[in-house]
Amino acid sequence: MNYNEYFKKLYKKSQIEFYEDLEKKLQNNDKTFIITANPETFKYAQSDKEMSTMLNDKNTISVPDGIGVVKAAQILGIDIKERIAGIDIANKLLELGNKSKKSIYFFGSKQEVIDDLLKVVHEKYPDLKVAGYQNGYVKDRDKVMNEMIKKEPDIVLIALGIPEQEKLIYKYLDKFKKGIFVGVGGSFDVMSGHKKRAPKIFIKLNLEWLYRIAKEPSRLKRFYNNNIKFIFEIKKERKKSKN
Repeated sequence: MNYNEYFKKLYKKSQIEFYEDLEKKLQNNDKTFIITANPETFKYAQSDKEMSTMLNDKNTISVPDGIGVVKAAQILGIDIKERIAGIDIANKLLELGNKSKKSIYFFGSKQEVIDDLLKVVHEKYPDLKVAGYQNGYVKDRDKVMNEMIKKEPDIVLIALGIPEQEKLIYKYLDKFKKGIFVGVGGSFDVMSGHKKRAPKIFIKLNLEWLYRIAKEPSRLKRFYNNNIKFIFEIKKERKKSKN
């Protein structure tokens, strides 16, 4: 078990610098696959070769989505400026896409969530063109991706959960001529207003995970398995590297 390679490739600058890079890529039509990496992503990659390949691919950008990743990097002596949350990236892409009159495709979540998300987009981002959308309950995901390729969207947000969303993007990435691609997990629920995000004070103090557990206690086991165990594994790795 070695996490070091994943951490070496993580985006290490600030959120502001990341957004500046993102805007340039959007303007230049640079095809970009962003992986929002949290402890669960890294742990999954330990037993999944495809996910590990994605994280190590020089053409993908991994960002530290999750304070657990930032803390783990500190333990390993790797300097990462700050957490860059997937939902913040998604919202920023809506803003940048609206500003530059770009197009977007939404894939994932329930139909009622997609419907309400589209209302939010039309109201708040009137210059952002919706190239297409599809809920996550469609049987033929390959058909959706092939239709998406024809529409050539500038931004693609896929909310199918880890690792399905990342694997689907990676499978079809070479067939797209351009686009910013991000797997955004449950972000559509929050962006559409179906779920409330943690209050700003929780976000500022990097305690968004605590708010989620308080709202959904069923998350506690998942948090322990993916975050607490992850930190123990990182500490072991650090100890081995010192010996």
